[in-house]
Amino acid sequence: MILTLWNSFLISFSVLLPLINPLGSALVFLGLASDAPPQLYRSLARRIAVNNIIFLAIIELLGATILKFFGISLPIVQLSGGIVIATMGWSVLNERDASANSRKKREETDVRDEEHAEGLELKIFYPFTFPITSGPGTLVGLLTLTAHISEPKISRNVLAHLGVFLAIVVLSVLVYFCYAYAPRITKIVPPSTAHGILRVVAFILLCIGVQIAWNGLSALLTQIIRP
Repeated sequence: MILTLWNSFLISFSVLLPLINPLGSALVFLGLASDAPPQLYRSLARRIAVNNIIFLAIIELLGATILKFFGISLPIVQLSGGIVIATMGWSVLNERDASANSRKKREETDVRDEEHAEGLELKIFYPFTFPITSGPGTLVGLLTLTAHISEPKISRNVLAHLGVFLAIVVLSVLVYFCYAYAPRITKIVPPSTAHGILRVVAFILLCIGVQIAWNGLSALLTQIIRP
């Protein structure tokens, strides 16, 4: 039982870490709230982290329902989602510019750099939570995870989903610290070092994506081969 929880947590954390990318997202957040006082940084970071937990938890809980509503089978989700995850890992692995991922997230929103405190408060969910912190890639990865960890036994299924939720909580805590202390972190950790660490995680993400895609492809081939 504990092994199921632990494996689910490790896989979910490895998949979602480069997608959420707390350090890269913090650079975008820092650019949008550059003139904010330190206490406002911490207040915004706390609310963004809480929103991120609630937002991703809802996606996790409704993921299976969404798939059933559209009539999408588990092997199809594993194959397509695994390809998407592997592609994301490959793109991060081959980025030449350490700030490319940050710029990519920045381009997903049209918010201007100069914002007043009142304006920043109104942007807690959009765009700070979505898509800067958890973008479309994170949602695809999470939907794939919820389909991949589905277990026939209820107890194992609950533990597997609990592992995913724990990964979401841990990553949201990292988001809080990266956002709350973004000005300090950007001075202490060079972008090249952060990107080097991200490359290692991206390689793991690539391998996980290929494995998930292979699981789905194997299931589909089995259905075809069987008479």
